[in-house]
Amino acid sequence: MFRTVELPLWLLILILAFAAVTFASHFLFPSVRWFFRRRMERVVAELNRRLAKPIQPFKLARRHDTIQRLIYDRDVLAAVAQTAAAEGIPEAVAHERALRYAREIVPAFSASLYFGFATRAARWLSRRLYRVKVTRYDRALGKVDPEAAVVFVMNHRSNMDYVLVTYLAASRTALAYAVGEWARVWPLRALIRPMGAYFVRRRSGDALYRKVLGRYVAMATAAGVTQAVFPEGGLSRDGRLQPPKLGILSYIVDGFDPAVRDVVFVPVGLNYDRVLEDRALIAAQGDAGRSFASPVTSLLRFLWRLVRRLVTGRFRKYGEAGVGFGAPLSLTAFLATPHADPVAALAEELMRRIAAEVPRLPVPLVAEAMLAAGRPLSEAQLADMVPEGAPEGLANLRMRGLVVETPEGLAIRPGEEPLFAFYANSIAHLAAAPAASPHLSRRSGESAAT
Repeated sequence: MFRTVELPLWLLILILAFAAVTFASHFLFPSVRWFFRRRMERVVAELNRRLAKPIQPFKLARRHDTIQRLIYDRDVLAAVAQTAAAEGIPEAVAHERALRYAREIVPAFSASLYFGFATRAARWLSRRLYRVKVTRYDRALGKVDPEAAVVFVMNHRSNMDYVLVTYLAASRTALAYAVGEWARVWPLRALIRPMGAYFVRRRSGDALYRKVLGRYVAMATAAGVTQAVFPEGGLSRDGRLQPPKLGILSYIVDGFDPAVRDVVFVPVGLNYDRVLEDRALIAAQGDAGRSFASPVTSLLRFLWRLVRRLVTGRFRKYGEAGVGFGAPLSLTAFLATPHADPVAALAEELMRRIAAEVPRLPVPLVAEAMLAAGRPLSEAQLADMVPEGAPEGLANLRMRGLVVETPEGLAIRPGEEPLFAFYANSIAHLAAAPAASPHLSRRSGESAAT
């Protein structure tokens, strides 16, 4: 029993490694997990004391637990059985597919990462790139039932929308975004999932996938998770508001139970003096299947140029970024009136409210005026056509080299007409609106977040 046993060195190292792993998994890891769990609970408790709408327990649940709850949901199990019968495969195979979908969709929210990094980075980037102007933020959100599930519904102008709205909502709550396939690439996936975003295959025709996604959205809404949704489904390629897609809205309506909690939609209109992806969007207009989401390399190049210009002092802001908040819409109140198609009617009403809140910014106003004139204009003529914002809009366009001086006055640089149309289209639906309709001016009671 006490005899010496000779072992090869590699075998000794292997035995010690197994022993170390066993010790860590049984004694060390639980203690470490408990320590970080307790620390996270204290962070969340502190955040909830200062947030207008506390982070919901559903959002803080372990990702594994949420996935298990989702795949064993009654409706998902029924969809698994239907898929197995329709495709002639074992239910276990269909259930494994549902599990794969759930793992793809369900986020892994980190309060520390969201409020410690994401909101600060969003604030820094928003204020570095733009002069941020906000209209009726407090008036729109001040009357919302604190127990209701809040859903911000917005027009989709730029990928900057995610950053801008995250920054503006940081003092009230944590947002859950539905993001497309563009965000599933490394390293964005590892960064976005802890922010609470859930991934969506926007063109999937798989009934099982749609059921898993729909049940997740319904669960999150019933639990009171604050969400941010783009009804248009993607970025506008021509600058105009696009017809709404009904997917996410249908999941919310289908899973709605007024006895649990109300759902309140807050319409948000977004606009920019400069859309970062403007040329890529214009180039993609002729190809409906083309994706224009910026790859990681393009994003890194943009950030590198931004940092370099900031360091050298050559950076100039891209003008204004406008955000207008509209009157909230209670789903309970909306459904109290009969509709032939409640989801379509809801989408139409929300897009109408969003459209009314899209800010009139200097560049879109100047672009609209120059296109409407169809000829060179003097600065005085342009100022008469655009009483507010002409100097700022013109300065922004000049900085980009989009206008030229001619003997007759200022003209659009040849070949840049599509770019001017892109910006003018963002407010084309407001052309017939009265002068008192919502827009960003110092007489409209705005609050500045610069």
